[in-house]
Amino acid sequence: MGSSISNLRNIGIAAHIDAGKTTVSERILFFTGVNRKVGETHDGSATMDFMKQEQERGITIASAAITTRWNDCQINLIDTPGHVDFTAEVERSLRVIDGVVAVFCAVGGVQPQSETVWNQADKYRVPRIAFVNKMDRMGADFSEVVSQMNRYLGANAVPIQLPIGAEADFEGMVDLVKMQSVTFKEKERIVGPIPANMMAQAEAARRELVEKVADCDDDVAELYLEDAEVPEELLMRAIRNATIKLMLVPVLCGAAYKNKGIQLLLDAIVDYLPSPLDLGATVAHMPDDENKTCTRNPSENEPFAGLAFKLINDPFVGQQTFVRVFSGKLVSGMSLYNTNKGKEERVGRIFRIKAKEREEITEAGPGEIVALVGMKVTRTGDTLCDGKTPILLESINIPPAVIEMKVSLADNKNRSKLGEALAKLCNEDPSFRAHYDDETEETIIAGMGELHLEIIVDRLKEEFKIPVETGAPSVSFRETITAPFECNYKYAKQTGGHGQYAHTVIRFEPNPGKGFEFVDITKGGVIPKEFIPSVQKGLQTAMQKGPLAGYPVVDVKCVLVDGSSHPVDSSDMAFQTCAQLCLKQAFPKASPLLLEPSMKVEVNTPDDYIGAVSGDINKRRGRIEAMRRFRKGSQKLDCFIPLMEMFGYATALRNITSGRANYSMEFYQYTGVPRSIQDEVVKARNTPKE
Repeated sequence: MGSSISNLRNIGIAAHIDAGKTTVSERILFFTGVNRKVGETHDGSATMDFMKQEQERGITIASAAITTRWNDCQINLIDTPGHVDFTAEVERSLRVIDGVVAVFCAVGGVQPQSETVWNQADKYRVPRIAFVNKMDRMGADFSEVVSQMNRYLGANAVPIQLPIGAEADFEGMVDLVKMQSVTFKEKERIVGPIPANMMAQAEAARRELVEKVADCDDDVAELYLEDAEVPEELLMRAIRNATIKLMLVPVLCGAAYKNKGIQLLLDAIVDYLPSPLDLGATVAHMPDDENKTCTRNPSENEPFAGLAFKLINDPFVGQQTFVRVFSGKLVSGMSLYNTNKGKEERVGRIFRIKAKEREEITEAGPGEIVALVGMKVTRTGDTLCDGKTPILLESINIPPAVIEMKVSLADNKNRSKLGEALAKLCNEDPSFRAHYDDETEETIIAGMGELHLEIIVDRLKEEFKIPVETGAPSVSFRETITAPFECNYKYAKQTGGHGQYAHTVIRFEPNPGKGFEFVDITKGGVIPKEFIPSVQKGLQTAMQKGPLAGYPVVDVKCVLVDGSSHPVDSSDMAFQTCAQLCLKQAFPKASPLLLEPSMKVEVNTPDDYIGAVSGDINKRRGRIEAMRRFRKGSQKLDCFIPLMEMFGYATALRNITSGRANYSMEFYQYTGVPRSIQDEVVKARNTPKE
């Protein structure tokens, strides 16, 4: 088994939208023999984009997983979305893969979303190789993309290939490790000598490659200093080690659509990206103490540990839970412990995934990515482990939903069906939320962006056959306080028999960026200790709908200072109600503030329109952080703009720049709303609907 773990590669393909990720994935499946014919994104036949919504739009929405083989290696491939609305999909994929193929467009270079994905990969310390795609397109420039990777991503990118020709004349590449040329005829690769007119350039690039690798490897450094020839095996081993240690990023090139360079990319995945053994032990926490850590090695002899990173509702087999196995052995029928939920789960069937298809297997070992059927309580980010030695693996960071939309039914007979469908979608996609507002009798859905919600609504209609109508999207605000205030509140109700009595003194303090915090400093006894959790629960319930305008309350520290109780009339419910009323009374006196999502926006615009674009950003309460030369004749503007000012921005930008500029945005943080706007929002929220 040991040898087979070293022949396993869990890789993700990540990039900006339209860099050609899915096309690269399709060619990998074709050349590794999974597919007999090549699927295309533009005609909706791509294997990895099998959701109807993906085929219609020609983009990837959900990360698809597939298992394939190349040169005795098993490759588990995850194709991730490039659109920023699906950041959570990328985030959860990066948590469970061992290496990334970052795809860049030879014309577009380093684009906004490629930066986001790169930073996410930095956070999880995932080794990567880069593939510069679309070398056959007008304006393709390999060396410019490499220098942008170094400039904007701090990547230490090192070409291990040079393109032979570019644009329409792109024929193949020079392999700088083996010092030979590779060209392509139909789908075959032809290996030959380096063209004479490229020999000097190839030798200079090889010297530069050896010099860069020498900085990371002593054996190569020794030969480099002696001006001796570095053997191919030694160079490959040194590149591999440096890649795994995140010291450098090997860069390859090709044109996936024209089938050029894919076999060499597959070789590089096997040669340079790590197996689970290369990355060694996974660090986990003890469930009862966050500060205590323990490790799990990728071995069958260790206790089982796995992370559930994705849920899919499959019409044929029911809910599938995708799990990455970090240690131990998974056997169908075994019992596992879900540390997050504190419950046992039983493994029904185990599947190896081939995008839409699946192959049933009876067991899976360390490093494998499989789908389990039969999980009842497991959700995204949950740890599954051996019940005798419970541990908690690092979970998955899910950004907050920033945009809301009202969803209504034409008739009420589908109400329970809608509830079930939304619950399934929430389970599947942790960045999507839905709730029913009793006061307005509306169902509210919330997500990462307009496209995200558009696809959810589409799925409700197509997949679940529920005819829904939608309102205009609106911003999901938050409420907080900016000044401390102490509130002394007594709740006493006398009815026949038992009454209700609770008394709390709570100090509310601003807690910027730290969320909700509850501290009990009563010296014990003033409130019986069984009612302290009731106070905390009451406060948390009240914070779900803030007193200002009914938005969730965040970043408040609640200090329980004093209180009193009654031997007969005090109860759990009385203290919950008392705490809720205490917050309601204190909130208006603690300088309440409305918070709005602020977006990090990047605009690429030709120089001619800089003035008009900047003026428009200022009108939208935006702040321009930096301007940088993007390409000859065009600039990149980095700015922060409140989300409520971004509705309809695509159309406005098109009008200002005659369709020549583009932009991308992602959630940055919640910031305070100016008082005048706050008053308008509060008034609109609190005005009764006709």
